[in-house]
Amino acid sequence: MGAERPDHTLQTTALVHEAYVRLANEGRTQWANVGEFMIAAAEAMRRILIDRARARKTKKRGGDHRRAYLNPDEVLLEDRIDELLHLDEALEALEAHNSQWAMVVKLRYFAGLTHEQTAESLELPEHSARRKWHTARAWLHAEIKRRHGPQD
Repeated sequence: MGAERPDHTLQTTALVHEAYVRLANEGRTQWANVGEFMIAAAEAMRRILIDRARARKTKKRGGDHRRAYLNPDEVLLEDRIDELLHLDEALEALEAHNSQWAMVVKLRYFAGLTHEQTAESLELPEHSARRKWHTARAWLHAEIKRRHGPQD
């Protein structure tokens, strides 16, 4: 959400609130440690963003129609729906290939954790978390390119 414009309809606060509501609705109020909570929160945020991207892509909500903005430099979630859906598809494949790499991506990309926080959440040395992040990013890039061709 950091790259989105400030008045975007799904602001960071709303995303975190929605993730909290989803976690609370699961009926689970305690986690073994902060890392376990961060993993659950990252997964909840990922699902929210993916669900929103899929909904925006449906015909009922405008399908492939694109909005025209006065400021073409604005980066909008609506402009990145395909990119987010391709990432989710590749992330599911990565999860089957190496679940720990996928967890690092979820924590870094969806929860916005630093390398240090990711390492702490997964109880890994920081250099190991950093290496897994770089390897997972390369794997995802290759997987997206393989499935969908080069991205602009």
